[in-house]
Amino acid sequence: MTLRRSWLPSANTPDTDFPLNNLPCGVFSDDLPPRCGIAIGDMILDVAALEAEGILTLADHPVFDVPFWNDCMELGPAAWADLRAQITAMLAEGSTKQFVVEDHLVPMASATLHMPFLVSEYTDFYAGRHHAFNVGSMFRDPANALPPNWLHIPIGYNGRASSVVVSGTDVRRPWGQLKPQGSDAPIFAPSARFDFELELGAVVGTGSDGPITVAQADAMIFGYVLLNDWSARDIQAWEYQPLGPFQAKATATTISPWIVMRAALEPFRTPTPPREVPLLPYLREPGPMLYDIAVSVALTPESGAESTISRTNYAEMYYSAPQQLTHHASSGCPMAVGDLLGSGTISGPERANRGSLLELSWGGKEPLEITGGTRTFLQDGDTITLRGHATGAGYRIGFGDCTGRVTPALKDWPQ
Repeated sequence: MTLRRSWLPSANTPDTDFPLNNLPCGVFSDDLPPRCGIAIGDMILDVAALEAEGILTLADHPVFDVPFWNDCMELGPAAWADLRAQITAMLAEGSTKQFVVEDHLVPMASATLHMPFLVSEYTDFYAGRHHAFNVGSMFRDPANALPPNWLHIPIGYNGRASSVVVSGTDVRRPWGQLKPQGSDAPIFAPSARFDFELELGAVVGTGSDGPITVAQADAMIFGYVLLNDWSARDIQAWEYQPLGPFQAKATATTISPWIVMRAALEPFRTPTPPREVPLLPYLREPGPMLYDIAVSVALTPESGAESTISRTNYAEMYYSAPQQLTHHASSGCPMAVGDLLGSGTISGPERANRGSLLELSWGGKEPLEITGGTRTFLQDGDTITLRGHATGAGYRIGFGDCTGRVTPALKDWPQ
């Protein structure tokens, strides 16, 4: 597919994340309270105002009179397609509605972005083979790096929806129980091995109440966001046996402010890798379910210069989001509008492709060079920025930056 041209010049430049082909969904505010908008070029289209004035209609009742996209998602895939068709017609080059619609454009530079949807539940997966192999190799014989179930099942854990925050939100270094090397007992202290994880998040747009197929799961996904699953590795090392992550993952999960709808990513579908062992029938895919999305991580120290420390691709994942959603629902677990599924850390085969500092510094043993210094784990004042985009003919589909800055732990713990 080639670039769809808009009458808005900034939407036609090859370096914008938000051409007419994209139309991602977010929530913004300026002088007025938070409301739903769609990114186009360097502007935000106020869809709440369009609906209020009768220019945009999706249902027989308002769905954009609230500062989140859940009500729109509940309308289902046919309405999502209708939304894209109506907005595309309004913004396309030669549109007869240009002079009506341009009054409802807000400069992105002067807007504040908010959480784009209400997170019902949050589940994080461990579905990147390179990441799982790297982590397993650090703590076990590389010949047994993967858990015995890993090639059969998308492993995941239930996270905390309450700690999901939007890009730009500071993340405080957590306190927790950790066991210093050589000590016989744990201590309660701030995490010294705080880390990021480069992920993609799938936003569930329609619910289910029983088992679903992979094809049905794919149709249920409204769109995708960049996702940083902040991780306290020292807390995790002490607590994870035998039940897995708990407080080490509960501090925060940062998402990008724009939901890139699944329809915008259709031209970039790519298959999951060849299976090393056959999957059970319920997890087999009817077609390509991953996307060719280049992703990267940048680290900026306080008062320092940005260094890009990782580049990889979402196509490296072993399990797709529809497979993860299918497995999640396979027990009869109801899935809800606004559920968020983290892909698991996206890592590639080389050191420069690793999606966490745990891997990049190999557990702290191999410090990573950055501009003006080194890192093993995150220091106070460090800002992590995730970026991602799929590249088409003369355009790209981007997510906008997903950023978070580490702030110091509380000085004193309440007694």
